[in-house]
Amino acid sequence: MPMINPIPAEFIQSQVRLALLEDVGQQDLTADLIPLDSVAHAKLISREAGVLCGSDWLTTVFKSLDQSIEITWFKQDGDVLAANDTICEIKGSARHILTGERTALNFLQTLSATASITRQYADALSDLPVALLDTRKTLPGYRMAQKYAVRCGGGVNHRFGLFDAILIKENHIQAAGNIGAAVLMARNLHPGISIEVEVESLDELAQALAAQADIILLDNFSIEMLRQAVSTNQSQALLEASGGISLDNIRTIAETGVDRISVGALTKDIRALDLSLRFI
Repeated sequence: MPMINPIPAEFIQSQVRLALLEDVGQQDLTADLIPLDSVAHAKLISREAGVLCGSDWLTTVFKSLDQSIEITWFKQDGDVLAANDTICEIKGSARHILTGERTALNFLQTLSATASITRQYADALSDLPVALLDTRKTLPGYRMAQKYAVRCGGGVNHRFGLFDAILIKENHIQAAGNIGAAVLMARNLHPGISIEVEVESLDELAQALAAQADIILLDNFSIEMLRQAVSTNQSQALLEASGGISLDNIRTIAETGVDRISVGALTKDIRALDLSLRFI
């Protein structure tokens, strides 16, 4: 599995502050029903199989509400969960646990969803020399968090945004005039930055190779076109397959010999992992 670099604590804290403001506002009206001195012991369980991600977000939610809350983790980010596994136990103020419950679970369920689907795709490619990449199709405000979840699931991050790599797409090419002109302009303006070009045909592939692009994204190529692209490329550039990728076809795509496969579904088409927090 790739190295899972941690997310800066200040970033998580900023996300949690906004999420609590959104959910709690100035006061949790329902929690007022609970006596101030009431202490609770809660257990968080997974109701289905998956991969855990988001433990630091859950901890930060509860600690933001009450530093005295105790959390004992039995699973770590990246761990595989089975149905009915106990993920952690939480002890402390019943009021504060109830106030933070939904916000904490929203983070954990969403990030675990991305980690879980990523693991499914990664497992399908585990014995093949191809990298599984995410895209920029993330939930607004969750870019860094979801890309962390991809790493927890066994994937690799594509560029984080528009600031750390160049990806020349069809509209860029049209605006610049042609592929060669776009690549030349990018290289002159941003020397030393990786240049990737999205192509939609074998003719455009030839143009991108002639322009000496570092990476070429093969958009919605058929299996036969992917094979031809690999043969034409002769390892001149890294080849990335993208578009229409699913669990049903990703292995066949990988077997064509491409170097990378990017999958928007890892962060876009997700279903929250079913988790439950219950007092015991």
